[in-house]
Amino acid sequence: MDIETATEQLRAKVGEDCGLGAVLKFDCGADGAIVIDATKVPNTVSNDASIVADCTVALALATLGDLLAGELEPTTGFMMGKFKVSGDMSVALKLQRIL
Repeated sequence: MDIETATEQLRAKVGEDCGLGAVLKFDCGADGAIVIDATKVPNTVSNDASIVADCTVALALATLGDLLAGELEPTTGFMMGKFKVSGDMSVALKLQRIL
């Protein structure tokens, strides 16, 4: 999976209003970033890594692909150390609604 495919999949899952109410960034290191801005409706999904997020999830692009495909539950991935969360943890907990 590449960053563009992951971005499109997240855009489809987020829709007009995912209920997140915050800015969440998936930081995939050298592969890029995906930012969900759910502070206004319609929500936006972009690859602008310069946007300041309320919560950042640092993970490998392959791990993000597993999350999007439903092959990895967010809680399980966190407990296994597959990704790190910084910032507002309550935003990260809302991820299960989206994924």
